[in-house]
Amino acid sequence: MSLVSLDKTITIALSVKDRHASANWYESMLGFQTIYHADEAGWSEIQTNTTGVTIGLGEHTKPVPGNCVPVFGIADLDAGRQKLEHEKVKFDGPTDVVEGMVKTATFYDPDGNALMLAEDLSGHTD
Repeated sequence: MSLVSLDKTITIALSVKDRHASANWYESMLGFQTIYHADEAGWSEIQTNTTGVTIGLGEHTKPVPGNCVPVFGIADLDAGRQKLEHEKVKFDGPTDVVEGMVKTATFYDPDGNALMLAEDLSGHTD
């Protein structure tokens, strides 16, 4: 049994210069569908053709290509984080909260690869 219980979702977070242009590219080139643009948060999300797998587009003035962060959905981020921290898993600062949208926390595997936990605060059930 695993230490934390993850949801059956994965968001692959990518750094892009223009979220709207990137979303259009993923739609026209790969047939994905834009789920939403959260302009106030600098974030867009696209549904891939794989159930439970989305692509998150984080807007940055200087994107870092190749800096891909898998984001694992979790029902209770605080409880999961506490269990991982108890096992000495390193987190990158405090949990980030966008009220009414999402709670996220970045952590690292033993090789220093960034991973993220995300708790949906929107009340949507997919």
